[in-house]
This record gives sequence, C-alpha cells and structure tokens, in this order.
Amino acid sequence: MHIEVAGRRLGYEVDGSGPPLVLLHAFPLNRAMWRPQVAALRDRFTVITPDLRGFGESDPPAGPLIMDDYAADVLAMLDALGYERTALGGCSMGGYVLFRVVAAAPSRVSALIVADSRAEPDTEEGRQRRMATIERIQREGPAAWVEEFAGTLVGPTTRTQRPGVMAAVRQIIGAPDPRGLTAALSAMASRLDSRPLLPSIRVPVLVVVGEEDTLTPPASSEAMAQALPAARLVKISGAGHLANLEAPEAFNRAVREFLLAQ
Repeated sequence: MHIEVAGRRLGYEVDGSGPPLVLLHAFPLNRAMWRPQVAALRDRFTVITPDLRGFGESDPPAGPLIMDDYAADVLAMLDALGYERTALGGCSMGGYVLFRVVAAAPSRVSALIVADSRAEPDTEEGRQRRMATIERIQREGPAAWVEEFAGTLVGPTTRTQRPGVMAAVRQIIGAPDPRGLTAALSAMASRLDSRPLLPSIRVPVLVVVGEEDTLTPPASSEAMAQALPAARLVKISGAGHLANLEAPEAFNRAVREFLLAQ
C-alpha cells in the first residue's frame, strides 16, 4: 500500500488487529525485514510497517536528510492513518528514527522496542567512514558496496549455519536507490546524541540486541538500558545485527511477552 505524506509517496503495510505497533526497518533494508514479526504478532496487534524515505516502495529524497525528516514522515503517516498513540519499534537506523519520534512527540508513544541500535552518535571515525561510502556510491554505484555491507549485517553463527538467512537479507535489500542510501548515510552521520533523551523516556522499553552484533554492539544496548527508567534488556545468542531475522523465534518471544505485559 501507499500513502501520500507532504507530497511524497510512502510504502507501508498494515496487518492484524488489536493495539497498534509500528516497526521501523534497518539500513539499507525495507519493511520486508519485519515479515517474521508481522506473522507472529498479527493475531494480537495491528502491525504497521512503513518504508522509510528512499527505501522499498517509498519515494527517494531529493537531497540530504536528517533523522527528524524520517521521524516527521512516520508521524505524518500515523496522522493520515488515524493512529494517535502506538507502540513503536526500530532496528538499527529505525532505532535512530524512533528516538527522534520520541523527542518530537513523546505523548504519541505507549511503549518502545529498540533492536540492535544505539543512543550515542557516530564517532568522528564513523562519520568519516559514512562520508567515504557516500563518495563511493556516487562514484561507482551501490551494487558492490551493498554486496560487501550485507555480509556485516549478520553474525558469524548465521553466516556459517544459516545460509538461507543471508540469502534472504540480500533479497530484501535488493537494489536500493542510491539517493536513498546516500541521504540515509548523511543523516546517520549527522544524527544527534540521544543519550540525554533517555532519562526522560517514561514508557516501558524493550532493548534487544544480538550477542554477535558488531555494528551496534551489546555494550551500547547495555548502557542504553541502564540509562532508561523502565527498560528490559534481552540479548539473543547466535545472532548479529539483524536479530529479528537471524533468531526470529527468540526475538518474537521477547517482543510478544513485552507487549502483552503492557
């Protein structure tokens, strides 16, 4: 499905019935990464999965973006769909967007799920890597870089024991629009430090991280959970940066138990 938001077309899906849950995807994937969660939660929840701007079926951006732009799209989509208050989850970049939604409209959020993400901004070295990636994509196109980066998204257990998961990740990523990639890389490089926001978040928060995540390592999730007033931390063994796809049963169980307790 598609919806018009401020003159832009955003792809999204709504499935299930019950209290609403919005799930924001990781970079450089799209809403399809949440299929295992939609299947597991649709019996008790209305699961809303948008494509962030420039990914999946959403229109590519015309130029650089900041995280608040993605957050504004999410809030405008919820307005258009008639959802005033929802549980909100995000993986990796989706988690960065999640924090900007909370900063902009805390009353719109009933609970949070932060999966394989972090609150701290990029280091200077991290920013330089992102800018170098932008230059590479603009110079030679995204295909070679995407192929290399996809391998870093899952842990060694998945790479050696679950080749089907790696193939599924690569299929979900597909051939993303280079404008969406470069805008997102720029937005992540310039994102604000969300750590000062954490003590003010009073809703329940589930922090989930794969024990083999090297992109947003467990230490970041541990620090985040300690700074949040009402957080529960779940580490998933044998999973890397995409724990929801690498170990969906454990991930779904943690999310379902958390949401049903609210």
